Amino acid sequence: MGAGKTTVGRHLAKRFGRRFVDADHEIEARTGVRIPTIFEIEGEAGFRKREAQVIAELAQEADLVLATGGGAVLDAASRGILSASGLVIYLNAPPAMLYERTCHDRNRPLLKVPNPLAKIEELFAARDPLYREVADVVVDAVGGGVTALAAIVETEIRSRCEP
Repeated sequence: MGAGKTTVGRHLAKRFGRRFVDADHEIEARTGVRIPTIFEIEGEAGFRKREAQVIAELAQEADLVLATGGGAVLDAASRGILSASGLVIYLNAPPAMLYERTCHDRNRPLLKVPNPLAKIEELFAARDPLYREVADVVVDAVGGGVTALAAIVETEIRSRCEP
């Protein structure tokens, strides 16, 4: 949620000559509606079911860079699929930074609450251990811009995947 997964993912896909898919955008493309609408109609549980299905399908593809939604790690099956299908990178950003990046974004239904920072802190507390459980690489997403972050992730990938 605001850590830079989509932006960094696009950069990495381009650098490695791979196809990039953002799971949230894929869900929107398949349903024909925005994520807040899915939340309104089906609730978070309905959205998470769709998200898990999309991740399971996309994880079968080779040569793909996949950016998942922030809550994708909540589903144990999705965590297993992600772990088994490739290198998992966790872009770790502190809640205050996530709040700064998302406070004006109206496409985040979980943050439509009286205190969005408190909600981000709550989500972070629940998700961070799950991200760490599934991640092959943890990169702190603080300091520098997206280009610098993408370069750090690229270096990590190359060190693990090239002979």
